Amino acid sequence: MIKMLVLLGATGDLAGRYLLPALAALRAADRLPDGFQIIAAAREDLDDRAFQRTAAERLERHAPDVPAAARADLLRCVRYRRTEMTEPTSLASLLPGVRQPVAVYLALPPGLYTAVVTTLGAAGLPAGSRIALEKPFGEDLDSAVALNRLLTQAAATAGEQAVFRVDHVLGLPTVQNLLALRLSNRVLEPVWNGRHIEQIDILWEEDLGLEGRAGYFDRSGTLRDVMQNHMLQILSLIAMDLPTSLDEHALRDCKVDVLRSVRHLSRDETLSRTRRARYTAGTLPDPAGGGGRAVPAYRDEGGVDADRGTETFAEVALDLDSERWAGTRFLLRAGKALHRRRKQVTVRFRPAEHPSAHSAPANELRIGLDGPDDLALHLTGGALKPPSPAPVTLAAPPPASDLPAYGHVLLDILSGGSTLSVRGDEAEAAWRVVTPVLAAWNAELVPLEEYAAGSAGPP
Repeated sequence: MIKMLVLLGATGDLAGRYLLPALAALRAADRLPDGFQIIAAAREDLDDRAFQRTAAERLERHAPDVPAAARADLLRCVRYRRTEMTEPTSLASLLPGVRQPVAVYLALPPGLYTAVVTTLGAAGLPAGSRIALEKPFGEDLDSAVALNRLLTQAAATAGEQAVFRVDHVLGLPTVQNLLALRLSNRVLEPVWNGRHIEQIDILWEEDLGLEGRAGYFDRSGTLRDVMQNHMLQILSLIAMDLPTSLDEHALRDCKVDVLRSVRHLSRDETLSRTRRARYTAGTLPDPAGGGGRAVPAYRDEGGVDADRGTETFAEVALDLDSERWAGTRFLLRAGKALHRRRKQVTVRFRPAEHPSAHSAPANELRIGLDGPDDLALHLTGGALKPPSPAPVTLAAPPPASDLPAYGHVLLDILSGGSTLSVRGDEAEAAWRVVTPVLAAWNAELVPLEEYAAGSAGPP
């Protein structure tokens, strides 16, 4: 197990909000190896004590449920180094004389990936080291291919195993449970196909606006931010054929097969099968209760280029060219500043074939992805006087987990696993799915609709 983590961008939001709390949770669960060390690197002029004070404040805010003793124990493992990420000499000086394997985590803006990965490759990491980087993996297909080529060169002879592309959604307990749901329940797998399932909706709806992320989001948009990565990862797990084993190579092969089977949208199909929109001024739900909070129109948010036409809502309908999913439509919908937070998969079964069931609503299986709701099966048949069926709902709580999503991701990185990593060809296959959509939207073939913040989305 790797015993040294080099955290680049250690003073940033990703590190403070997610990575340090996840490491503290791993420490509390006694999942970190003996002698574990963290080299925290950023541009700020700090020393060890100053960074530890800052990190302690962020842990208290974002990891209050982790015992204080575990948080303090983690901080004793940290050494801070002021570093200019784009200067080869400064970056290379982080690891003088280090011979043991290290995990270098790029908690950095994607625009720095090329320079940092090039420098890491030139510096030469110790054998057995890994480079971890966050999505998005490129801005389009061409840049993703170029980044993968660069990562291969930096990894030298270690190849794909030395690269860990992080999509934290794979670490969510409910997402990890998707395969277990199919593998462990005989009642589901026989009907998990196009003959019995009419449509599968994958929803990533948020009741928050920009929340200070304009610098990144306005250049990305919803399609790149969550649909090209998070939602296609979920699609691949939902639609994949079951692997012959749970070996990580077999699992990732099956995921790639799904992405390659997605039927590419033609120019005309992008008009009928995709939608984009952005929010206008409105009122969002107040997390603390009360009457809600007013937000300006997206174009008026600080840091937004109103002429760029960035979408805050995206909807894409896809078909898969596979025997299993013939006749099933996959609807992906994501949006910001909506009236409620809903991240789930909805499996809509075809109506029952018996004549008496024609008036009954179709069965649905709803799988929560990131929230208090996990599993709900909506059936029909609670009527006292047939043939007037009434709905019946069977619900279960989400699976318990002793680690946050990033805890599972970091554990996979340090232990040498890759189950929760996105493979290079998988990242490229995902870009190929959205490339026709991006091209049509960039050419303004699909109109940019509007919806009020706090509404259900565009009409």
